Amino acid sequence: MQPTRLFDIMDRQAQEQPSAVCLGVKLDGEWQTITYAQVAQRAKELSLGLLSLGLGKGERVALIANNRPEWVYTDLAASQLGCPLVPIYPTATVNDCETILAHSEARYLFVSSAAIYEKIQSIRAKLPKLKEIYSFDPIAGVKPWQELADVGAKANAELLKAHARARTEVTTDDLASVIYTSGTTGKPKGVMLSHQNFLANILAVDTVMNSPKFTKALSFLPLSHVLERVVIYFYELNGTSIYFAESMDTIAKNLTEVQPNVFVCVPRVLEKLYDAIVAKGRALTGAKKALFNWALVLGLQYEPNGWQNPIKAAQLAIARRLIFSKWHAAMGGNIEIIIVGGSALQPRLGRVFWAAGFSVIEGYGLTETSPVISFNSPDEHRIGTVGKVLPNLQVKIQQEEGYRAGEGEILVKGPSVMAGYYKNPQATLEAIDHDGYFHTGDIGIFEGQFLRITDRKKEMFKTSGGKYVAPLAIENKFRESPYISQLIVIGENRKFPCAIIVPEFAHLEAWAKESGVTAPSHQALLESEKVKALFDAEVERLNQSFGRWEQIKKFRLVSDEWAVHTGELTPKLSLKRKVIEAKYQAIVEAIYDSTDANYTPPAH
Repeated sequence: MQPTRLFDIMDRQAQEQPSAVCLGVKLDGEWQTITYAQVAQRAKELSLGLLSLGLGKGERVALIANNRPEWVYTDLAASQLGCPLVPIYPTATVNDCETILAHSEARYLFVSSAAIYEKIQSIRAKLPKLKEIYSFDPIAGVKPWQELADVGAKANAELLKAHARARTEVTTDDLASVIYTSGTTGKPKGVMLSHQNFLANILAVDTVMNSPKFTKALSFLPLSHVLERVVIYFYELNGTSIYFAESMDTIAKNLTEVQPNVFVCVPRVLEKLYDAIVAKGRALTGAKKALFNWALVLGLQYEPNGWQNPIKAAQLAIARRLIFSKWHAAMGGNIEIIIVGGSALQPRLGRVFWAAGFSVIEGYGLTETSPVISFNSPDEHRIGTVGKVLPNLQVKIQQEEGYRAGEGEILVKGPSVMAGYYKNPQATLEAIDHDGYFHTGDIGIFEGQFLRITDRKKEMFKTSGGKYVAPLAIENKFRESPYISQLIVIGENRKFPCAIIVPEFAHLEAWAKESGVTAPSHQALLESEKVKALFDAEVERLNQSFGRWEQIKKFRLVSDEWAVHTGELTPKLSLKRKVIEAKYQAIVEAIYDSTDANYTPPAH
């Protein structure tokens, strides 16, 4: 039978393969494993402990923690009582934590560390609905989560009956979670997702993804991210062994230790893996360096399922054996599938990783759609697109002004579309139309059955000359340059688009060394005339992909990388455009002030 509640998945696996490894975690330098039966039992005990507190169906339980077994226990425990989980990123600001906890009216909160606890304590007086905080790590004066689990382990017959009754009363339409979107502007909104929303998505993906066997996974994308959370449910459905990375900084080491065959990441992680590999290749000399460069160029030309040329196929076989096999070894030796989501993947990265023998599964979705709308399966994929729409969803394109024929806002309807925004009926009405279609705010176009994302509706702007510019398309193209790490395109009501560019310093420094450029700091490097000339040439080259009115006419290089903790990126690594524009306001004004006052925008 198909599961109807999320905890049904774990119940089934605990019965069918109780001794199989479900979770792995590194403690005191050693990997320890937890079986499916043990996960189910610990989650039940924690659930009983929560019930003993008087927690009732529908009341919210919040969680701020890194990826660890206790995250899974808490999620399962709350869901068995019909209590929606409210996950919050560990990197969330104090203001965001206050907003989410107050708006959700969470009754209990679980935190993973002293640092997070102290952050919440600073706003505790502003959270009258919050009854208690429990911690996963030992913290003096704070109740440990194990205290609740111990209550559950010693539950009497009355509590056990009450728990069994509570589980029975949870229906597939009950809320499983309220997930607050990080948002690039404005306050977070609580997305209400039911058990049915999640399960409809998981089961549809499972139907399409029928060929690979997910045996062992490394998990490092935050479980607060809806994609990683749903993938964890998907792994559980398939009986996968899930190992939690120690941190984002230990991914490479943990890959070699765990030797998984699958992981999920955002494009930035894949970019950094690629950059590290290329940096090592650049350090080679002689024939080895020439061979590396040849394989890289071949990989960047690769088109999945499109190479019928026997000479190219033979060359690829040689490249895989001599060069790309080392890429596999660096990632543990067993990686077959890399699932990528959260933002657009540069096509060049997709090509080269496919050429290297990895199945790069790029998909598309939003928190509001639980989240997957479409994805490229290992058997059917097209680089530069986000694949085919799931079979249980309806997607249509609503034509928008300023775009080409067939291109417009992506609208989606189906069982994985959210129930609405928590305590925000007006926002729900604005997002879901009277026909039940959710308006994603993303711009796309169908290429046959494959969906391509081209822009973000709210990010499109008009120049003062009345020309539409889609900044996302330009940014994605420019990031194909090995010398560009991050950039933002600006130009609303301005004469032309300009850009602020953060270089990829690993590549830039290697180029500088080969070109005889020396500098004591990153900032000094950017002031080199040779470096400026390099970027002038790169911008000129990349501009050729766009109409004259879209092209970057002016740009500035900056040395500070944008990150979540410094405020320029959301936890999903999307640009906070208003924040970045404000940060570089003086630079932007200088760009436009230095322009000829008689400048007129180019013709279409």
